[in-house]
Amino acid sequence: MKRNSLITAATAILLVIFFENCKKDFETTVNTGIEKNDALARTKPNIIFIVGDDIGYEIPTIDGGKSYSTPNIDKLAQDGMRFTQCRSAALCSPSRFMLLTGKYNFRNYSIWGIMDTSQRTIGNMLKDAGYATCYAGKWQLDGGDASIRKFGFDRYSVWLPFKICPEEAEGSRYKSAKMYQDGGYLPQEFTDNKYSEDMLSDYVLNFMDSNKTKPFFIYYAMILCHKAFSPTPDDPEYASWVTDPFVSDTAYFPSMVKYMDKKIGMIVDKIKSLGLDDNTAIFYIGDNGTPKYITSLFKNKSIPGGKGSTIDYGIHVPLICKWPGKIAPGTINGSLIDFTDFLPTFAGVANISVPLYGILDGKSFYPQLKGRIGTPRSSIFTHFNPLTCGGHDNLVRYAQDSSYKLYETGEFYRFSKDINEENPLADSALTTKQKQVKQNLQNVLNSMHN
Repeated sequence: MKRNSLITAATAILLVIFFENCKKDFETTVNTGIEKNDALARTKPNIIFIVGDDIGYEIPTIDGGKSYSTPNIDKLAQDGMRFTQCRSAALCSPSRFMLLTGKYNFRNYSIWGIMDTSQRTIGNMLKDAGYATCYAGKWQLDGGDASIRKFGFDRYSVWLPFKICPEEAEGSRYKSAKMYQDGGYLPQEFTDNKYSEDMLSDYVLNFMDSNKTKPFFIYYAMILCHKAFSPTPDDPEYASWVTDPFVSDTAYFPSMVKYMDKKIGMIVDKIKSLGLDDNTAIFYIGDNGTPKYITSLFKNKSIPGGKGSTIDYGIHVPLICKWPGKIAPGTINGSLIDFTDFLPTFAGVANISVPLYGILDGKSFYPQLKGRIGTPRSSIFTHFNPLTCGGHDNLVRYAQDSSYKLYETGEFYRFSKDINEENPLADSALTTKQKQVKQNLQNVLNSMHN
């Protein structure tokens, strides 16, 4: 009896040891799997997309600008790739629809400042791929919290969360601005006398801190440098400036460009301090041309801003990309890029399939980022009908390459030699090559059914 009890006790001890070892093996397997998943997640590159407001191609010094101080934007280009042929729509709301959805405006744009929640965006695509997502800056898509989250953004701090006409009725964009963050407006005492771009950049930096161990996507739609032009915190006039969204002084535009550049530098420095530089792709772009009442020196020539116009001064914008180890430093690329191209390009950066979001118009320039030829565009199409609060509802449709532009109404320009499009080319005067170019652009227009 005693012997049987000893055997039973020994068996029990062995079973306990056996199950403890199984438990340890299971936990090791699970933890190893988690570690592998974490490691896999960390290999996906972070993506930061910075959109400057009303920044035409002539603004950055690296592009040939002579009027402004942009050392941090210039450094992005020196460390990465600068595109010379990127085109937007002539105003911000149409441009941002294309940026976010990868679609031309005739497919999903029906009114200024309201995006239907049936649409899907870059935010949805990357969130579904496991990215932590953040939107900071000008929203201008209506719907507040419900729409921001519906479009794929986990965290956000924005100005203009709901459609208001005119936008100036929302109040100042800069000093003491109304900021809407993660579910509601911030208390006024929190924003009084603070600068919106400071609050936004702080939010972005904090988001990076909170998500440094997993891949993240940040869409930073900067408030700068839209009117009302006013002092920045680096200007001595800021402290006493009485903000009025309807009062604007163009003398402050250079200071605002400099402050925008400063904020970009802070983001780059933060990425480096977190040790994420080698695994972060940073894109900087302007959303449309510079305002018409801003005149800048560009390659020793004085030029007016063209915002709102479909001539090149209204749609030619800077595009700069930095991705250490993937993009060769100091590269200049002349591929045609339009605003529908970012969604498929970011899919390439994230190494995921382009999602099925209906008909997409974008063409990925991811191969060009990696130094390959890829299959660059031969043309760009634009459907521009902004439908603004002020009644701007004149439809303009055109196709272009890097030198010629054909409007749906028939006017054909060599805008590379006729920047203001004052002298349409007559069919009787076209060379054989020009006739072929015009026919190719006409084929593009014919393919884009409205």
